[in-house]
Amino acid sequence: MSIQTTTHLNFRGDARQALDFYQSVFGGHTVLNTYADFGMPAELPGADKIVFGLVAADNGFRVMGYDIPGQSGGGLAGGGSTRRENSTTVTDQALFVSLASATLDELQGYWDALAVDAVIVEPLAASAWSAGFGMLTDRFGVTWSASVTA
Repeated sequence: MSIQTTTHLNFRGDARQALDFYQSVFGGHTVLNTYADFGMPAELPGADKIVFGLVAADNGFRVMGYDIPGQSGGGLAGGGSTRRENSTTVTDQALFVSLASATLDELQGYWDALAVDAVIVEPLAASAWSAGFGMLTDRFGVTWSASVTA
């Protein structure tokens, strides 16, 4: 028996933009269903927001997301920040998304795309435990912990 877990991100109004961005970074296909698609009258505020969103790629990348009803202002729900201080990662965020790749070249491509308009917490570089490790918080407030596994 096997199971699969998929990170599900809860956004404040910009799930469509975030999921489209992740699809542009990782490839694959995007499924976006709005509240109107599931019966909310189209003229109501928020009917165009995402109630079910998924990005799935052949390379194994999967992420889900939706817009919290009535929330706006963009970004990931829960907020918070992550930073490096005295060689330690300090955060009040509830989660990070871990991204692992077999090679530094492959990881560098994903990193470069995610880094556009991101806050770099720790630059992607060799570390004591990996040929490449870095952390960033993307433009949607999601913090990614990226590393080379091989």
